[in-house]
Amino acid sequence: MPSLFKEGEIMIGGIFPVFNKDMMTVFFAVASHPFCKEINTDPALLPNISLGYRILNSCSSPTNTLRAALTLASSQNEKETASGCSPAVSAVIAEAGSSQSLAVAGIIGPFQVPVVSYFSTCACLSNRAKYPTFFRTIPSDYFQAKALAALVKHFGWEWIGAIQSDNDYGRNGVLAFKEEVKKFGICIAFVGTVLRTYPQEKILKVVEMIKQSTVKVILAFTPEGDFSPLMREVVKHNITGIQWLASEAWITAPQPSTPEMYQAFGGALGFVVQKMNIPNLYPFLMNINPYRDPSEPFVKDFWETMVGCKPSSNVSDTGAAKICAGNETLMDHTQDMFFNVSQLRVTYNVYKAVYAIAHALHQLVFCRPFEHDIFSSTKVTHHLQRVNFRNQFGDDVFFDENGNPPASYDVINWQLRNGQVEHVTLGHFTSTKNGEYRLSIEEDKIVWRTGQMVPTSVCSNACPAGTRKAQIKGQPVCCFDCIPCAEGSITNSTGATECTTCPQEYWSNERKDGCIPKTVEFLAYHEPMGVALTVVALLGASLSLLTMIVFIHYRETPVIKASNSELSFFLLLSLFLCFLCPLTFIGRPTVWTCMLRHTAFGVTFALCISCILGKTIVVVTAFKATHPSNKVAVKFGPTQQRIIVCSCTLIQVVICILWLKLNPPLPDRVFKYSNKKIVLECNTGSEVAFYAVLGYIGILSVICLILAFLARKLPDNFNEAKCITFSMLIFCAVWITFIPAYVSSPGKFTVAVEIFAILSSAFGLLISIFAPKCYIILIKPEKNTRKHVMGKN
Repeated sequence: MPSLFKEGEIMIGGIFPVFNKDMMTVFFAVASHPFCKEINTDPALLPNISLGYRILNSCSSPTNTLRAALTLASSQNEKETASGCSPAVSAVIAEAGSSQSLAVAGIIGPFQVPVVSYFSTCACLSNRAKYPTFFRTIPSDYFQAKALAALVKHFGWEWIGAIQSDNDYGRNGVLAFKEEVKKFGICIAFVGTVLRTYPQEKILKVVEMIKQSTVKVILAFTPEGDFSPLMREVVKHNITGIQWLASEAWITAPQPSTPEMYQAFGGALGFVVQKMNIPNLYPFLMNINPYRDPSEPFVKDFWETMVGCKPSSNVSDTGAAKICAGNETLMDHTQDMFFNVSQLRVTYNVYKAVYAIAHALHQLVFCRPFEHDIFSSTKVTHHLQRVNFRNQFGDDVFFDENGNPPASYDVINWQLRNGQVEHVTLGHFTSTKNGEYRLSIEEDKIVWRTGQMVPTSVCSNACPAGTRKAQIKGQPVCCFDCIPCAEGSITNSTGATECTTCPQEYWSNERKDGCIPKTVEFLAYHEPMGVALTVVALLGASLSLLTMIVFIHYRETPVIKASNSELSFFLLLSLFLCFLCPLTFIGRPTVWTCMLRHTAFGVTFALCISCILGKTIVVVTAFKATHPSNKVAVKFGPTQQRIIVCSCTLIQVVICILWLKLNPPLPDRVFKYSNKKIVLECNTGSEVAFYAVLGYIGILSVICLILAFLARKLPDNFNEAKCITFSMLIFCAVWITFIPAYVSSPGKFTVAVEIFAILSSAFGLLISIFAPKCYIILIKPEKNTRKHVMGKN
């Protein structure tokens, strides 16, 4: 293969697409020109040792690159040194494309020859097990993928498309990018594949993919040559309104940076390695001349391309081309991009690669004893791994354990200025060794393709507060429906994935975006039911007092005397207290009202039934005595009656004391009745004690009912046993129906049922026992005589 050759004591190889500025940088870095103080003229770097090179043409083709790598590895050369042998290369600088570098590293790697690439970014080349001798002066796509993912996250884009080139660079780049954005919950809507050699049908399929998608942001991870066919079709189909993200392979490339492409790709954002100015490179490039070394390969072709004539007088060598006069110079072509050295990015990476190899060789020569194989490629690889220096531009040059340099990028924005596309730097991205990164962007200076506002790109709009995301089956995670939160749960921010359950004391509002306190419910005095029950209770207490007043006023009349006035007064007093008991059931429950309501109810009703029991026993014993000499009635006098009443009541008092002592009733908040309400009620504490109180009252009532039933047919116009029997029937019926109603009633209605049972049974006793007597006393006073009471005409 034809090559560019410079003899030296130490040789480095190069594989470049010629003729380009990157290749010329190798010449410049080892130059010995008077205006260039570079490696071979620097007394501090490889002193007294000359560095040479041998550069082959890759034509940007993996096949040609592979052939060039084999040529360098075999050390065969059409040029020979004075000794007749060409020294082996100690390191190789190659190549621009990742696919080409994979070929070079795969071929040269087994020979332990270090390969330093200046533009191959595929993360796959960081695999030290497969490519142990590979280094590069451009960051891996692993870092570029992190930078692009950080950019996407920074602007809140969640639904994007991707275009990849059908090679290692594109496939691995998009794969790394997908892995990074997945961490942020960002979805890739589609991945289109392009290549410069694809037929138009495949390119048009990608165009249709873009048209049919709803994405507004698309990443193109391709070299400029592979992306150009798609760019032309996008412009042709007038696809606008897309914010393009670019990989470093095309964001600053001159070929697509035209006003025509700006119609669709204006405002593109991307990352490139930081630019650098190499001052002495310009005069070196301007000094290229085919007459200085007529046998130098490629220089004639360069001259013909740049100047437009062939530097030869041989007609067979020129064909129909114009022959140069010999006085042509490059000064008339200084506006060509080839001579622009103000924004060197890839070219500067070549420069760093040459210097990294030179520093490794310097360490090898001057930091260890001389050996016959001191310049072996294995030792060069070892010292390349240890290279760490700061060059004349203040740039730190070193490699990590995978042969990668530190990651540092410029943020580039396509802008149209004076009719020309310019690549404006608007920020930086720097990755640290601990895996963190720093991204800074001048957002106010970005020119967006979609206007002045930051474009949005989402599959589904963020769910508003009060709703949550619900994944759509078969769709990416970025595509979802918004479902209202369930009752009792909320979301107070947009884009929530789960609804938060409100605390137990709170409930969700109608919009489900906030928790509000639950309504506290208890039987209050001011509500209609509370007012009605209070009025009825006070009415019953008033009637009891009025009846007591009547009995006191008419205590000497036969009707009062016949009804055992002392027990009647006790009974009326207990009924008065029974009517007041419901007042402790109404209102907000407290510790004292909870203890009072059940115990007061139990004791007062026990006193009431005990009085009735005493009256019943008096009636039975009195009328069962058939002879005046029967002592039963005499023995059951007032003292015995008081003992009956007190003892029966005392038993209930003991039960209530034990209840309050062991497990008293306490106020409680109940949440089970309603999701939106907190019911305040008195927890009985001990269900056993509660039903023991009710059960004891029930036992007394049943005994009264049985005794009164037995005495119901005794002779007398005023047989009180009938009234007692009727009152006990009402009492038992009320409390038998109370139990199921009490158990099944929710919330404050439980309290209302209990109050209703108390009032109903109390009114039943008051009316059944005392209404007939009051009727005789107040309405029919003529019947209030001893004869009438005794049943005598």
